[in-house]
Amino acid sequence: MPPSPERISRFAARRRARLEGLPKLAHTDAGGGSRAWFVADELLVVDDSRREVERYLGRARAGQPGAGDEELMPGLRRYRAPGLDVPTAVRALRSDRPAGRQTVCPNHVFLSSPFNQGGPFGPPAPTAAATLKTPAETDRVAVSIVDTGFWTDTPLPVDYLASDGVEVETETDVDNDGLLDGDVGHANFIGGVIANHTDRAVLRVVRTLDTFGVCTEDELIASLGRVHPDTKVINLSLGGYTADGTAPLGVQAALQQALSGLDRVVVAAAGNDGNRSDPFWPAAFAGAGESWSGQVVAVAAHDGVDLCSWSNAGSWVSLVAPGQDVRSTYIDHALFPEGWAQWSGTSFAAPRVAAEITARIDAQVGAVAATNQFMADVAAANQQFGGHLGLI
Repeated sequence: MPPSPERISRFAARRRARLEGLPKLAHTDAGGGSRAWFVADELLVVDDSRREVERYLGRARAGQPGAGDEELMPGLRRYRAPGLDVPTAVRALRSDRPAGRQTVCPNHVFLSSPFNQGGPFGPPAPTAAATLKTPAETDRVAVSIVDTGFWTDTPLPVDYLASDGVEVETETDVDNDGLLDGDVGHANFIGGVIANHTDRAVLRVVRTLDTFGVCTEDELIASLGRVHPDTKVINLSLGGYTADGTAPLGVQAALQQALSGLDRVVVAAAGNDGNRSDPFWPAAFAGAGESWSGQVVAVAAHDGVDLCSWSNAGSWVSLVAPGQDVRSTYIDHALFPEGWAQWSGTSFAAPRVAAEITARIDAQVGAVAATNQFMADVAAANQQFGGHLGLI
């Protein structure tokens, strides 16, 4: 059953208060009743527009305390300019550019919480434990979960985890309100979903989101750059909107670097705002027409009967997977005595698809071929949820 309206409202209000209480964040309307969050005073800029941006910001502004710039990755820089009106600056700097060729954007914020995000729709609830298969001894496939840190006290068997690549979480109540932070254990839950559907994954966790499911675009860029070279499948159960629907420049560059010319795929959650009109990034790169867009799988959620009312959807969605009342490993905690939980969201539909792709990868079938094979299998089954092909 879906979470009660009261639980959803309470959880969403807490998440909203968290975002609005962070002084470095700002937002603007993104359409469809959603918000595009970004870091106040910061711009992401490709190198060929560097001088133009510097002229716009001006020498006086560049000399203010806290001002400056730094390289985030080759060809992309972040500028800090205290007091900058970011939306106005982006519009002005884009005004003379050809349509479709963006070279400057806000430093967006991506979220994995039930407010304007790709993460869980409502808080987790305790549930009975289940039994996971023992991991396979051979032919394991490297899967990277770019998410929250991993909580080490968990029922997810350690043999599913790479010995050299799990970034951990050490706090559960960073705001000291006496409550478990809303996204603690998010990566644990995702890992359990994958392990529950294939015994061939070896999991790495790249800590990107904080315990409230918040990261900035520059942090996501850095995390994608830390993905282990052996990774075949990247799970991104996070996302957000942009003010005008255009692709977030930094993540676009980071995904191009992470995917182009490599046998690797990204599985990304479609988000949980019930938004059917606006692209949710990075999942929407699946329909963005990039040379590597075929290596991105955008996953919406169904409840076994229909597309979940809270799931985002659009022409960019690749398929729909089970996302309501999912049961998986969580954290060992007084409120979760067996270490398992039930949670809903496209956050957990995505790793189900990641597991299906992982199970098809072997010495003869690479990640891209396995993804194509999986999508062909879904198309042949022809299960429909809200007009989208779906996985049962």
